[in-house]
Amino acid sequence: MTSRPKRPALHLLDELQAMLAHGTVARRVETLRRVTDLFLDGVDYNDEQIEVFDDVFTCLVEDIESNAMVLLAQRLANVQAPPRIIRQLAFEDRIEIAAPVLSQSEQLDDATLIANVRAKSQQHMMAISTRRTLSGAVTDVLVELGNPAVVQSTVKNPGAEFSDNGYCVLARRAEHDDGLADALGLRTIPRAQYLKMIAIASATVRSKLQAANPHAAADVGNAVRQAGRLARSAPRGISRQTSIAHGLVRSLFEEGRIDASAVHSFAQQRKFDETNQAIACLANITVETAEAMMVESRDEGVLILAKVCNLAWATVREIIDMRDEINGTHSHDLEECRDTYERLRTSTAQQVLRFHRMQQSTVAAPPAA
Repeated sequence: MTSRPKRPALHLLDELQAMLAHGTVARRVETLRRVTDLFLDGVDYNDEQIEVFDDVFTCLVEDIESNAMVLLAQRLANVQAPPRIIRQLAFEDRIEIAAPVLSQSEQLDDATLIANVRAKSQQHMMAISTRRTLSGAVTDVLVELGNPAVVQSTVKNPGAEFSDNGYCVLARRAEHDDGLADALGLRTIPRAQYLKMIAIASATVRSKLQAANPHAAADVGNAVRQAGRLARSAPRGISRQTSIAHGLVRSLFEEGRIDASAVHSFAQQRKFDETNQAIACLANITVETAEAMMVESRDEGVLILAKVCNLAWATVREIIDMRDEINGTHSHDLEECRDTYERLRTSTAQQVLRFHRMQQSTVAAPPAA
């Protein structure tokens, strides 16, 4: 009776046992190639089978030549490969091995990528910066620890997301890196984060200029504030998302559906664009004026706007909290702020608001010929 031929996988397992016992490096490389072929040709492996492949790959790559490791990394980078070998390849010191996996493998989660950034080289960070998508948690450590080339690569990546803290770090680093500043200018940045960056950059520039020109501190401060207003109104600072939010709130206002309760809801949900446009509509001012008072002023600007709109203190508190999150500041004495708000007359707030509106018109006006 003729025995049935063994399946390729069984032949390979027999060979693997013999090779691991007394095989040469050349045989190890050839077996690695065949195991990789077998894995890539298969479909729908279960967890137990994946674990077996993981064990086999881990055994085969011990003391193997670099070129074989590079090829393995390239072949496994784009597939659902065994997790332990993928992590091992990602943490290889030799960047030619780690780079394909770091830049392409979807199996590396945020925790693994962050650990890699903190433990490995700038070249490893560069590979990570080119991934199809990057979460804010990963970009936080890239912009903190990466060199200028890594940071620029991360910013230029259209699939990269940035947290509020990440944008703050980028704003500070851009002060000394013209290339990074240019790259940031090409990104579509959420309005609230854009304004926060402007506020941070303006404060930095102001301190430097005032230190260099102590006798012209007032003029320097005015110049920086004016530059901040112009930057906020620049077209590149207005994202499509912000324009849509402004237009939607304006339409709701014209339909009579924007009131104090709507402002409270927007602020409570930290919807910066919607809150500013709603306040602008209720106060009959431009959204640029509302933003300027929100960002440039301390609590006074918020109190003036809120009083003109006849907002309750609970809403004012939500707006202050949202504003502080944007500016990275903290209002220390909210009770005193509340007392001030309750004493503030609507007529006084309207008068101050007229002054701000006039300032905004002066900044927006073109220079005389």
